[in-house]
Amino acid sequence: MSTPYPFTAVVGQDDLRLALLLNAVSPAVGGVLVRGEKGTAKSTAVRALSALLPEVDVVVGCRFSCAPGSPDPVCPDGPHETGPGSSRPARVVELPVGASEDRLVGALDIERALAEGVKAFEPGLLADANRGVLYVDEVNLLHDHLVDLLLDAAAMGSSYVEREGVSVRHAARFLLVGTMNPEEGELRPQLLDRFGLTVEVAASREPDLRVEVVRRRLAYDDDPAAFAARWAGEEDALRARIVAARALLPEVRLGDAALRQIAATCAAFEVDGMRADIVMARTATTLAAWAGRTVVLAEDVRQAALLALPHRRRRNPFDAPGLDEEKLDDTLEEFGGGEDAPEDDPDPDGPGGGGRPPQDGPVDTAEEPARPEEPAQPEEGQGGRPAGSGEQSAVRAAEPFRTKMLSVPGLGEGAAGRRSRARTDHGRTTGSRRPQGALTKLHLAATVQAAAPHQRARGRSGRGLVVRRDDLRQATREGREGNLVLFVVDASGSMAARQRMSAVKGAVLSLLLDAYQRRDKVGLITFRGKDATVALPPTSSVDAAAVRLETLPTGGRTPLSAGLLKAHDVLRVERMRDPARRPLLVVVTDGRATGGPDPVALGTRAARLHAAEGTASVVVDCESGPVRLGLAGALAGELGGTAVTLDELRADSIAGLVRDVQGASGAHRRVA
Repeated sequence: MSTPYPFTAVVGQDDLRLALLLNAVSPAVGGVLVRGEKGTAKSTAVRALSALLPEVDVVVGCRFSCAPGSPDPVCPDGPHETGPGSSRPARVVELPVGASEDRLVGALDIERALAEGVKAFEPGLLADANRGVLYVDEVNLLHDHLVDLLLDAAAMGSSYVEREGVSVRHAARFLLVGTMNPEEGELRPQLLDRFGLTVEVAASREPDLRVEVVRRRLAYDDDPAAFAARWAGEEDALRARIVAARALLPEVRLGDAALRQIAATCAAFEVDGMRADIVMARTATTLAAWAGRTVVLAEDVRQAALLALPHRRRRNPFDAPGLDEEKLDDTLEEFGGGEDAPEDDPDPDGPGGGGRPPQDGPVDTAEEPARPEEPAQPEEGQGGRPAGSGEQSAVRAAEPFRTKMLSVPGLGEGAAGRRSRARTDHGRTTGSRRPQGALTKLHLAATVQAAAPHQRARGRSGRGLVVRRDDLRQATREGREGNLVLFVVDASGSMAARQRMSAVKGAVLSLLLDAYQRRDKVGLITFRGKDATVALPPTSSVDAAAVRLETLPTGGRTPLSAGLLKAHDVLRVERMRDPARRPLLVVVTDGRATGGPDPVALGTRAARLHAAEGTASVVVDCESGPVRLGLAGALAGELGGTAVTLDELRADSIAGLVRDVQGASGAHRRVA
């Protein structure tokens, strides 16, 4: 077994270490989500925590870690007699992003259940993590059906497994710890709210700290055992402090003044529901115990807010995390200063920073930056800068709106999502087939139908059905998949009128928000001047696409063909990387093509490349004014896709609902 990196040897990252230690003292805090760029010791710190967790008492031989004093009455390994058990280290169980449902919740042997009436259950990771830590690296990439199971288990404290009427329930109370890189996409709001605390981590820009990180890592890699032995004293001291804080926790008093501050802070930052208040109260109490106090102070409430609220005040994936610290301090001051610190307050600056916010910690608590004032921009052909003649500054996007459904026609087999029809592991049952590998979703009627003709030959006697392996049938299901939505945005001079570009950005922002909700990957290509640029390669991070869109300048000629050819290259590479994920091409333009020899013909040929490959496409027609040339509609026809105006894109418009985007085999149509 490899020697883990010592927790106390992690350089800096004070807020990360403090959040993990608070959960070690009080699992009721509710876990922690660690957000940050790659290479910032997120996983190292989480894995190192396991060596500091106090041991747990379990029933001997119980696969579900029942407590000897109060065993689960419906434990699948029970019933257990109350009495002395055995101690073992607390577990940190890792959930791989690509895990199957059976690996997470466990598997029932359906064949034995039908033929013998036996509940043969193989526990999953939720059973292993009971009374321990469930760690999910890259939690934002977890499939939706696994997220749903995690939410159910976290809400009920138990896991319920059912296969065609055969069911098993077991306790699943665990501390949920997740790490993620925000550049790869955000979490669903429901799962985000299940994390008690959140911290932002980043690599230090101080050369001395970076040197120390490298020095320690090289020493660990050269001799892990010797490096761990060098830090054994600090590890023992920190472990003893966790035990002492746990013992002190029941004696900590949360006074009315602190409660008022907590309630006022949650109200001031407009967080949804009451979970934030409860988590803040538990965190503030734990901070006091960690500092060796029995009274919660205002500084504990402040630190609790910095850890518990940033991820709960976000209204959409484009909101920046963090809190306005000036507003926080004003709220705390307005609603009372809390109890005075006792004179015998022990050292508050011990490991983890006590109850005070680390001064050099990486948590992004800066006020959300205000948008810069928009510079005045001339309309097309006005102000001495004719349309298409040069670059103009970026304009702010209009307010996003709910868009109509755009989906890829046909039946796909891509990653689970919420956009286009697909064969999935979850959804409505559409048929049956012989299982390929382990049976996961039994089609009971088809199984009985397959077994029925053979009952006499198998010597059936009595009421039971004689079922063989060859009789089992897997249910085939139809659900929804996520797609690759590739935006190709015209940023040329013909689109540069202030109001028009603001509306265009608002429409693309709305489609990005829709892509986030439907679990799509997104990419962004812009074309202007002489060429096209991949502003954002395909990614799951729609907020990164929104940032690129916000700063998009406009002006110059309209190289439509360059934009379409660039999109063709991007889609070709993505088909090799992920052939199961079907693309949806969204071209946002007024249809004009200028620059170079015969730009219209070049644009037509580029469009036909996409049509020849059957790429589903939609053209968002941005043409405005009393005289319309219909160029965007003609482009949609060459793409073999659909044209929709900005007004028709709104879900609440009077235009008909956009259902399937036409592929190459379909005729061009305009939504009317």
